[in-house]
Amino acid sequence: MRERTLERVRKLLAKAERTDNEHERATFMAAASALMARHGIDSLPPAGTRQIPGDRIVSLPAPWAREKARLVSLVAQAVRCRPLLIGRGDGGQRVHVFGFAADLERADLLATSLLLQMATGLARVRLPGDVRAVRAYRRSWLLGFTDEVYRLLCAAESRAEAESAGTGSALVLADRRAEVERAVAARYPDIRMSVPTTSGTGYRDGVAAGRRADLGRTGMSTAAARELGT
Repeated sequence: MRERTLERVRKLLAKAERTDNEHERATFMAAASALMARHGIDSLPPAGTRQIPGDRIVSLPAPWAREKARLVSLVAQAVRCRPLLIGRGDGGQRVHVFGFAADLERADLLATSLLLQMATGLARVRLPGDVRAVRAYRRSWLLGFTDEVYRLLCAAESRAEAESAGTGSALVLADRRAEVERAVAARYPDIRMSVPTTSGTGYRDGVAAGRRADLGRTGMSTAAARELGT
């Protein structure tokens, strides 16, 4: 991502961090995500230009490794990358992400910030008085947070694509998606699909927190780190 664009995003995110007004926060965050989505379109090469997808492996430590991996995977998917959960034997998880350079960069920036935001949000959760299965509640909260963030990011990407209609970007995007899928198939010819389930009651609260997500947080408080460690 170009430094000038990144600086504009940082300023919007800083405004979102400083305000206590949820409507203002939502406005700033919508503007930041829209700018990042617009950058994804603007960074497309001219039709017919040949590029090769890249890839990177993201390691997520325990605890909550599968929930963290789901966040990384859905963020990557929202910004036109192709993630695969490849597992790990020590309680952690790994996600292998395929995509073009600009999209991999966006996925990395967003996932890093949102993992921290998710930890901060979970640390602030006050359990409802009728909750008995605490871990199940927290897990469902994490899933709700992730699903809402994914929805918001996909909406921003869809708007950016729609606004670029008529510029030939649709064909370029289709070609790039096909290239990414070919790269994945060459590396992983047999892929199994799985869908997470949840039995906790925190999903709706997680969705609400995801809607308020501040993508610009770059530090994790001690309390947040401790909460993700339980």
